[in-house]
Amino acid sequence: MNKGDLIDVVADKAGISKAQAGDAVAAVFGAIEGTLKKGGKAAFIGFGTFSTNRRAARDGRNPATGATIKIPAKTMVKFKAGKALSEAVN
Repeated sequence: MNKGDLIDVVADKAGISKAQAGDAVAAVFGAIEGTLKKGGKAAFIGFGTFSTNRRAARDGRNPATGATIKIPAKTMVKFKAGKALSEAVN
């Protein structure tokens, strides 16, 4: 499923236009992104939790040449599936 498929499903289930569904999906994604940018967590009971984790700078290797390279620090997004979602998939 991609974003277009999600918009189609939301429009069908909610009985709204695809434009309105697109706005709703964009608003949800924007709200989650804004929360994560502020360092918060976005938790949805039964679905899962989005959070961030800081990864420290480290040394790595270029697989083609074997040369040592510096990998910069960055913030990673994590998702932990909720119990209901995990059970629904299994």
